Amino acid sequence: MSDNEIKEQEIKDIQEAAVPDATDISALLAEDPDAANAAAEASAEEKSADNITSEEEKLAPAEEKPAEEKPAEEAPVLKEIKIKDVKKVFTPDELKRKNTREWIKDIGIAAIIAIIFLQLITPTLVREHSMENTLRENDYVIVSRRHYSWLGNDLQRGDIIVFSSELTTGLGFKKVLVKRVIALPGDTISITAGKVYVNGEEQDQSFTKDGYTASGLSEVTVPEGHIFVMGDNRQNSTDSRNTSVGFVDINRVRGKVVFRLFPLSRAGGF
Repeated sequence: MSDNEIKEQEIKDIQEAAVPDATDISALLAEDPDAANAAAEASAEEKSADNITSEEEKLAPAEEKPAEEKPAEEAPVLKEIKIKDVKKVFTPDELKRKNTREWIKDIGIAAIIAIIFLQLITPTLVREHSMENTLRENDYVIVSRRHYSWLGNDLQRGDIIVFSSELTTGLGFKKVLVKRVIALPGDTISITAGKVYVNGEEQDQSFTKDGYTASGLSEVTVPEGHIFVMGDNRQNSTDSRNTSVGFVDINRVRGKVVFRLFPLSRAGGF
């Protein structure tokens, strides 16, 4: 026999010797009634103890297992709703009033811009031939109305200006003329043999249509507060050489021609 089997047999012998079975108790009862009773009581007490232990194990509450922690539920994410994201629903009448207010607002803003724009510049259509070849009939130009007043610029010889005259149209309106400044207040001017002299110096006429000035003019002095003007088409221009125009009062000057818008092929500044 192996060691394990020997040990198991010894344990079995001890158990059998400790707890006498019913046959042993009967034998003891025949031989010694008191010893038999004592052995029976001891066996009953052991069985009772085993039964109590078994009942206690049954009645003992089962060990509570620690509750598994559930992952915390994520709080619902609330989207922030901004006032501007909320679209108001208008009734037809409200929508009509709203559109009317917007139209009035837009027209008002446009009117203010137009007033400011026209205070600074004025689009002007050239209607005559007196400034050829620099400006031609139906050229569309921009006139800076505040070039001399607000911007503090002085009139210069060679400036192309727009001014009101005493000439009238067929409908009786005062004519607005476009001419070039030739002489300033206090200057002397004369025209001799097709050449123009200002303060005794011959002037460049390469920008004129024909390159010369046909009419003659004895030397004169331009009065203070006035200017002497001529058209670039010297042979076809009503200007300061004519008594109908004469010296131009500076206060009649409406502005300086600064840019040609149309035709696009000749658009550009002056």
